[in-house]
Amino acid sequence: MTTKTSTILNDKATAALTGIARGIEKEGLRYTKDGLISQSPHPKSLGSTLTHPYITTDYSEALLEFITPKQESIEGSLKCLSDLHAFTLAKLPDEKVWPASMPCRINGAKSIPIAQYGSSNVGVIKNIYRRGLDVRYGRIMQAIAGIHYNVSLPKEFWLAYQEQLNDTKSERDFRSEQYFHLIRNFHRHSWVLYYLFGASPVLDSSFFGDRTPKLEQYGKNTWGLPYATSLRMSDLGYTNSAQQDLHIGYDSLKDYIATLSNAVQKSYPAYEKIGVKDSNGNYQQLNANILQIENEYYSEIRPKRVADSGERPVNALARGGVEYIEVRALDINPFLPVGIDATESRFLDAFVLHCLLTHSAAQCPNEWAEIAENRSVIINRGREPGLKLKYCGTQKTVVDWVDHILDGTEKCAHYLDQAHGGTQYADAVNAQRDKAKDPANTPSGRVMAEIESGREFYDLINDLAEQHTESLLKGGLSAERQELFDSAAATSVQEQADREAADEAPFDEFLADYNQL
Repeated sequence: MTTKTSTILNDKATAALTGIARGIEKEGLRYTKDGLISQSPHPKSLGSTLTHPYITTDYSEALLEFITPKQESIEGSLKCLSDLHAFTLAKLPDEKVWPASMPCRINGAKSIPIAQYGSSNVGVIKNIYRRGLDVRYGRIMQAIAGIHYNVSLPKEFWLAYQEQLNDTKSERDFRSEQYFHLIRNFHRHSWVLYYLFGASPVLDSSFFGDRTPKLEQYGKNTWGLPYATSLRMSDLGYTNSAQQDLHIGYDSLKDYIATLSNAVQKSYPAYEKIGVKDSNGNYQQLNANILQIENEYYSEIRPKRVADSGERPVNALARGGVEYIEVRALDINPFLPVGIDATESRFLDAFVLHCLLTHSAAQCPNEWAEIAENRSVIINRGREPGLKLKYCGTQKTVVDWVDHILDGTEKCAHYLDQAHGGTQYADAVNAQRDKAKDPANTPSGRVMAEIESGREFYDLINDLAEQHTESLLKGGLSAERQELFDSAAATSVQEQADREAADEAPFDEFLADYNQL
């Protein structure tokens, strides 16, 4: 678990870092004036969730997902995300977007409507997949929201880095190998992100229904843990015995594809018992396998490649190798209008580069168990004074280890500053040192301070939602951006209609083909 940076970038590889690109996917529940999840369909004025490039839904019809296109400018990505929020809020006069990871008030599981994508074969598959999540995990966990941060390094960087390392593989194989190198280290150090950016130490009591949570009560309707960082990533929702027994390999692309494909193809007795169809002959899951599709595997980071239409993720990876990584470990920061800002984005870029350049040993079962335990400790107790984590068979205080990782990340921030000019990346890393010294400055610490002062979780987040709504709408949209989003909405509606008109294969036949990798 060493954090020693083992590679020093040469000038050619460093200069290529100007091409680092990112895309942001940010979720948010639509909710009504009574504080409950919206029961209304996705607004037609926002376009089709099946085909819109920027605005769609995740699990629920009410769970919006904003998607920024890939671009090299952090400011451009965040401006696009802000504009998507403003455009959407203007179409929701009687609703707001909940600006936190843990949901607003829930009136029972059935009050979380499953997303609809129309009558095309592809749209029906997306809906059935979500029905499968319901029968396997329940709907409550699906109301949890987060931010996915997609990062890719440019081809110029990979060529220069490969040349620096005197590696003779194909560019594709070298790139994929290095991305998995990065992913293994990300798993080792991801707890730092929960510590620094976790923002969900409490939640509303309605999340539990009639159950009594194993948490502490704050006020009438708020439950949590005093030193928690990210209950979103705890075992409150995302638990399943089938997935707990999965051992997805990260030593190579071949290893990853083989182990993930096996999970998608191997049947699971409990899901066989549920049945693919209900007693009325309606589909309630895509299949009875451990995973219906690859995306059902809940990982904090994924290797990705943009898939062709109808192409499965593992087949896309096998075809072209890893194109980018998707960081899925981020809570929505409720104090920020769109849940993330430029400082966090720059830190993530430097942290990802640190994971790439640091020595990365192959997977070891004992180490992986230690990683999982450390992650759980940070999620549930991360801000506890004097807290220690397991470290190479010994123990290390959280404060010391965070500082150690920040030192390595700062070195990588200097590479990015050298490429882009200025000191913004180093400044972003140094901004985290205040949190390392005093966790009260972390988002989870700030939320907890509000709760301990007597505020309820719902009241705090609702007040922040009102502030963000006002500021986002006040900012407005340029005529060009308004036209772009209006056009995208109209085009998406037509594209969905075209797909529905073009479907020829009977659905059962289409699904059988889809279930074949």
